[in-house]
Amino acid sequence: MIRALERVRIATRRSRLALWQAEHVKERLEALYGAPGSLRPGLRVELIPLSTRGDELLDVSLAKAGGKGLFVKELETALMEDRADIAVHSMKDVPAALPAGLVLAAILAREDPRDAFVSVAHENLAALPAGAVVGTSSLRRQAQIAARHPALEIRPLRGNVDTRIAKLDRGDYAAIVLAVAGLKRLGLVSRIRATLSIEESLPAAGQAALGIECLGARDDLLDLLGSLDDASASACVRAERQVNLALGGSCTIPLGAYAEIAGGKLRLRALVASPDGRRTVRAEGEGGMEAAEALGLRVAALLQERGAGEILAALAP
Repeated sequence: MIRALERVRIATRRSRLALWQAEHVKERLEALYGAPGSLRPGLRVELIPLSTRGDELLDVSLAKAGGKGLFVKELETALMEDRADIAVHSMKDVPAALPAGLVLAAILAREDPRDAFVSVAHENLAALPAGAVVGTSSLRRQAQIAARHPALEIRPLRGNVDTRIAKLDRGDYAAIVLAVAGLKRLGLVSRIRATLSIEESLPAAGQAALGIECLGARDDLLDLLGSLDDASASACVRAERQVNLALGGSCTIPLGAYAEIAGGKLRLRALVASPDGRRTVRAEGEGGMEAAEALGLRVAALLQERGAGEILAALAP
């Protein structure tokens, strides 16, 4: 049973996309539990916007600064210090290993997980001239673009979605690659010139999925949030994250992992690549939705057998 709960405080980053995501969860909760005639009429939901180190360190690469976990640490601290009840994250930004005492209470239905090609003057990656500058902050994207288009110059690109597009528009880059999901959520679909196929650019683990984190001891919240969990998205993301965890758990390694439900089975594809794209190892597997983590471990083991460990060891500081 859901215990008496009158208010839920959502910790969120301050970026426009993060606020959209938190507001989306707020609306879902209010529709289920806050509106007259709902399961818990009168529940109040409020946002607690916070600044994170990942948002502040714009002149340092994520790999050097400490990884994408910098986008969630302050939110998790707010949960542990009882300044917030739940945190809403882009799952691709959440490290594979959570701090002790915290759990993922729900993973929502997934948006389009693919990457998007965004450019002012060019239709797709193949249309870019040799030497054209492509912006991305992701080693995963960098490796896959470099493997297929070695004549392009790939440069780091940091900042929120609006900042990145502004840099493109002022001519700093010939093109940039962003997540389709973020552009859709911000109403920027018109900026997408081409969508990269899964085969062309395998997504990051958890890409396009929203996750809700809370204290594992908060049974009241776990009961409340369970209604937002999407079983298919949850199984896919858990399988993908297990690959990452088995290979070291870093959010900055050039790793792609994507699972989908096909014929009632979970199909998982993954890759590890050198940042220059010259070496890539791939693996895939299939299994039941109820054994998502086990499938992730099997695929990670295949990657290791095929040389993923050597690639990752070469990246170690």
